[in-house]
Amino acid sequence: MEVADGFQAAVVPVRDSKVPGGPALCFEAASWAAFIGELKAGGHRR
Repeated sequence: MEVADGFQAAVVPVRDSKVPGGPALCFEAASWAAFIGELKAGGHRR
């Protein structure tokens, strides 16, 4: 997975690093930050 840095303040594009010419999913920056925060906090473990 690759996350583009410095793209736009409000958008975070994410793509499969094995397919660099493929499509990207774009997330709102606030939603992406919440997702990463949950991962760091261990919220993904069940």
